[in-house]
Amino acid sequence: MRVLIVGDEASARTALANVLTMTSDVEGFESASDADEALDKMSRGSYDAVLLDVNLPEVSGFELLERIRATYHQIPTIVFVTAHQLHVLKVFELQADDVVLKPFSTERIDKALDVVSRRATNERSARLLEILSQAGGLSLQQSTRIAIKCKGRIRLINLKDVIMGQAQGNYVLLRLDSESLLLRESISVLAEKLRTYGFIRIHKSVLVNRSCVEEIYHLQTGMYGLRLKGGRELTVTRTYRQNLKSLADFWLDSFPGLCDRKNGSTRNELLDQEKQLIRLRDEVSCQRRELSRGNSDKNHAFPGTREN
Repeated sequence: MRVLIVGDEASARTALANVLTMTSDVEGFESASDADEALDKMSRGSYDAVLLDVNLPEVSGFELLERIRATYHQIPTIVFVTAHQLHVLKVFELQADDVVLKPFSTERIDKALDVVSRRATNERSARLLEILSQAGGLSLQQSTRIAIKCKGRIRLINLKDVIMGQAQGNYVLLRLDSESLLLRESISVLAEKLRTYGFIRIHKSVLVNRSCVEEIYHLQTGMYGLRLKGGRELTVTRTYRQNLKSLADFWLDSFPGLCDRKNGSTRNELLDQEKQLIRLRDEVSCQRRELSRGNSDKNHAFPGTREN
């Protein structure tokens, strides 16, 4: 694997470099002292992992992660390195892959790199299976099982039995017909792994099994809802609406349905209603700003002052 070390402290970069030098899985590594240098190196080479300090000059490690996600479709494994425990919660909120606290040991860095190695292996396997599926039309989901560590044991689960996955911090709750299992994986990584097996993202924190979707319906908000096997209903956000196309091999009506399930309103009527609501919201916001500005002017008219 190839690793990029990003940190403004030369001593910390050297300590990480010494660990990487002794790690057999690491083919090579480079270092960057700030966000701009890190982005420049990433534009000229590919990395499997980034060991990223939180405190960087001008642009923080958290901001750099957002820039990386906005720039690259496939991002390397991100492992934050920090001396502050308060940063750990923020790392989980950003759904980074791991966080290492300073001072760190060689064993702790090795553990973080093991995550990188497993992810790289899984991604290569997923790409290979996707190629085989496209070439031979394999029905992957029906014969595929995943292994999940649960309460000290390894559970083998058929993917066809998984209804949906829901993000819970740095974990994903897999919902099956009769039980739920908590998996230590970010929703983004899991969605990428399961994409080949018929799972689609409908929300930044939700992915569903296509074979478990029974109905799509239009909401008055302009978004869409899904009804899954068992009756659970979910909302599809606009960002992931196009993923609904993969729910059917072809559409007999225009995608993804013209009528609201409850009252039969046409899609155009609902869109007109939505536009009217947006205009009304903007008008109310404008009136509030005018009112706030008027009150502000009155508050500044102190006794004994006069305009020039």
